[in-house]
Amino acid sequence: MFRTELAVVGAGPAGLSAALAASECGVDTLIVDNGSTPGGQLVKQTHKFFGSKAEHAGTRGIHIARLLAGELQRSPQVEYWSESTALGYYEDQVLLVEREGRAHAVHCDALVVATGAAERHMVFPGNDLPGVYGAGAVQTLMNVHGVKPGERVLIVGAGNIGLIVSYQLLQAGVRVAAVVEASRYIGGYAVHASKLRRLSVPILTSHTVKEAHGHEQVERATVWQIDETFTGVPGTEIEFEVDVICLAVGLSPVTDLLCQIGCKMKYVPELGGYVPIRNENMQTTRSEVFVAGDASGVEEGSSAMLTGRLAGYAAAAYLGKCPDFQNKRAECQRALDALRAGPSGQKVRAGLSVVVSMEAGTC
Repeated sequence: MFRTELAVVGAGPAGLSAALAASECGVDTLIVDNGSTPGGQLVKQTHKFFGSKAEHAGTRGIHIARLLAGELQRSPQVEYWSESTALGYYEDQVLLVEREGRAHAVHCDALVVATGAAERHMVFPGNDLPGVYGAGAVQTLMNVHGVKPGERVLIVGAGNIGLIVSYQLLQAGVRVAAVVEASRYIGGYAVHASKLRRLSVPILTSHTVKEAHGHEQVERATVWQIDETFTGVPGTEIEFEVDVICLAVGLSPVTDLLCQIGCKMKYVPELGGYVPIRNENMQTTRSEVFVAGDASGVEEGSSAMLTGRLAGYAAAAYLGKCPDFQNKRAECQRALDALRAGPSGQKVRAGLSVVVSMEAGTC
């Protein structure tokens, strides 16, 4: 049996930050991740991050992934298992991991779950045609493999992901026919929307996809206006000749492992779905289990790094190895409060108000 003080499931921005914070406190840490390289979604994000200098503001996601991976390699107390899947976690604090075709039992004194989020899909006629992609798939094709997904794209969703992917498509020489958004408001930052408008890309709020058309692949899409009950309005249909429909309609936290562990969960729509109840230190109702990143509620990448750092310090404190925890916790919380401030963070703040509970954890 493999033994470690801390196991971290997920090597995205939250998981890497948690592992690095814990190792800074002298905690022996194992990272388990099903990807081939560390970084998670960062490896496909070519845009520059917001936030503070500590969260690499002004640095592109792909470069942040390399920076964190470099820190990982320099830490003698962190071991990284790539292409490995966490299958379950049990009462005797054993994490079962599939690696290289074999099952490995890993005993850990504490666990950080940083499993991220999964893209949502949409139901409409023709949504199973080739050419209907999630935004993550489009980013993977373009930014990881250098492959254009198509020649003319309809973007569904005007949150930050939809707006950023639209701009990345334009940079790659792909035409963006329009961005449609079911809400009456653009959900992403105004700076991203302004870039598209300057490039004459229409952003249609209160609109959604009615149907995708095509034989062997997407050939065109029909969108229509929706009313306040999100019902389509007949007579408002617009057709776009496109070969790709890119869905950027939100993410849902990946919490299967947390549910299997038996952590108390709560459905919080403002945070993307079911998330674990936890205290202010990211500690769940199972005291040795901590959560970080989108698995705790969908936010931006900068927030994922900060919640990861907080979870890593808290796990170290739980293990008795972070004597300066209160100061470190306060520093992380100040940065998180700044990121969540203002109208753009209102939804996250509302979600956290019902999920952060002192019935969770002990540290």
